[in-house]
Amino acid sequence: MEREIPISYLNDFIFCPRSIYFHQLYGLREDRLYKQTPQIEGTIAHQTIENKTYTSASTVLQGIEVYCGQYGIYGKIDTFDTKKSLLTERKKKIKVIYDGYIFQLYAQYFCLKEMGYKVDKLKLYSMDDNKSYPVGLPENDPEMFNKFEILIDSLKNFSLDSEFQPNINKCRNCIYSNLCDYSLC
Repeated sequence: MEREIPISYLNDFIFCPRSIYFHQLYGLREDRLYKQTPQIEGTIAHQTIENKTYTSASTVLQGIEVYCGQYGIYGKIDTFDTKKSLLTERKKKIKVIYDGYIFQLYAQYFCLKEMGYKVDKLKLYSMDDNKSYPVGLPENDPEMFNKFEILIDSLKNFSLDSEFQPNINKCRNCIYSNLCDYSLC
């Protein structure tokens, strides 16, 4: 039986496939043991979603758990405005729109659709500078949709024994570099 994939792993896996393994090594230990400032700031920025205090509007779902059997993925959404059919993924600061951000939105989209919600619009939101970035629906971007499905398949079939090419720029910013035998730091 295949294990289900947390939505948060999509962006992490693109950053470094090995990071998923190292994240699991830390398990439920205190975040302070391994998280660095950017991860801590991101966690703090999402507290209003986690606490469901971002808005009191009854038409906005916030921080609900979602699941998609088709892809074997699960997680939480940030916000979904049921009136506008708008799903939003919030990031502390978006400097570059990475594929992983889009794939997290796609995963949430497929979860909500499978759960019976009507989702017409997707958006990334940068909290620090109050900027929004519309994202096309997966069915309207076949290239990105194909990359999403390849990513899901790669995640499901990854092994630490798989061929791996480290990236010095990513290794420098990796919170798990001290554990990794491939790290270039």
